[in-house]
Amino acid sequence: MELVEKIHRLKKERKAVILAHNYQLPEVQDIADFVGDSLELSIKASQTDAAVIVFCGVHFMAETAKILSPTKTVLLPDKKAGCPMADMITAEQLRTMKAEHPGAKVLCYVNTSAEVKAECDLCCTSANAVRMVQEALKDAGEIIFVPDRYLAAFVAGKTGCDFITWPGFCPTHAKIMPEHVTAARALHPGAVVMVHPECRPEVAALADMTISTGGMSRYARETAAREIIVGTEPGIIHRLKKENPDKIFYPILESIICPNMKRTSLEKILWSLEDMEHAIEVPEEIAARARRCIEAMLKVGR
Repeated sequence: MELVEKIHRLKKERKAVILAHNYQLPEVQDIADFVGDSLELSIKASQTDAAVIVFCGVHFMAETAKILSPTKTVLLPDKKAGCPMADMITAEQLRTMKAEHPGAKVLCYVNTSAEVKAECDLCCTSANAVRMVQEALKDAGEIIFVPDRYLAAFVAGKTGCDFITWPGFCPTHAKIMPEHVTAARALHPGAVVMVHPECRPEVAALADMTISTGGMSRYARETAAREIIVGTEPGIIHRLKKENPDKIFYPILESIICPNMKRTSLEKILWSLEDMEHAIEVPEEIAARARRCIEAMLKVGR
């Protein structure tokens, strides 16, 4: 409690807002002002009068918050909290792809670095990727979709589009195999199965719902189902249980922990506020181009 009180006191002194991604540790979620998916959190923070944003997530998320709130100080409590998927493609690699497909529109997942976003026409989330293709890119010829090949496959199945893809993936979601869905159904007959679009296509094909983390939260509130098998990083189950105490949630696989999402602790949040570390900076030339990519998405809708 003393640790929590220190964080609250420093947060007030720094005029800070604390954001926690759905996969963060329970105690980190509990101390946050907002819990949600990465883009949702960045947008909410940009709408506050906070001078400081403490982003309990991974590096690309804090970068996105900085891009949308350039005058605010954005802190990442653990500077080593990265995203393997985002690191699978660089701006130079994307420029090579663009040179090989001149005239192609470039759609990037929000799970990318600021430098990669700066090379793209449009950004998307796992929640709105289908909409971006159907509405913003409906007249496009070739479409480059980076970096997640599994999200690209999911969107292709929904839209009928063929994408030029990059062989990136989320190592955590890729661990979920079809046999894990089958085993979970056998253990919990009658339970609804929801999985994340970053899962393999053969896993998504066995699920009842393939939806983003934000979508999972909404679905859990709205469905009449009392038991739900959750096919994503199990950190989200803390939020789901808090919001739906009358329902039962089962992780599809206990071992699919994202180590980067678990790097942030209450101690690191406190140290971050005490020392104002680790501040995220994005060069303005890159930030301006990346911002256009994100704003192009927001014009279509979240």
